Amino acid sequence: MTLGKKIQKLRKEKNWTQEELAERLGVSSQAVSKWETDISSPDISLLRPLAAVMEISVDYLLNPNEEEQAQVWMAAENKKKKLEDMILHLSVISADEDIIKLNLPMPLVQMFLEMGMEMPKVKNKEVLEKKDLEKILLLAEKGAMGKLLEIQSSDGDLIEIVIE
Repeated sequence: MTLGKKIQKLRKEKNWTQEELAERLGVSSQAVSKWETDISSPDISLLRPLAAVMEISVDYLLNPNEEEQAQVWMAAENKKKKLEDMILHLSVISADEDIIKLNLPMPLVQMFLEMGMEMPKVKNKEVLEKKDLEKILLLAEKGAMGKLLEIQSSDGDLIEIVIE
């Protein structure tokens, strides 16, 4: 994957426009467009800021063979998001193609736990137990970000948990 395609993929994963990425880096949206179409590349002085806003390493950006970024990372103390700014993404696709997608602000997850609410079920099985949700909340409070879990069960259910 080219540098430009990686930048585009990462930007889209964050649901940012080219203008939003450009603003974060102090460049024009035309510059971002040229990077993403591989017409030009970011100036070397922008690689660290670009990696920082994308929450990846410069190595990931520059290594053409490294297709997958780290699944989970711990945000540096000065880069940690506040819990109220974080979102828990839970996706379940059952073998018989039932689909559950939840995008929950972490304060809502906290409220669910306090109220004792149940999480979604697939085939009458809980996707997450309360104790699992409590651990995910604790990880988020400590700065964990990214894809925490991706499991395909023996009966074909696919479960993915991401903190953003």
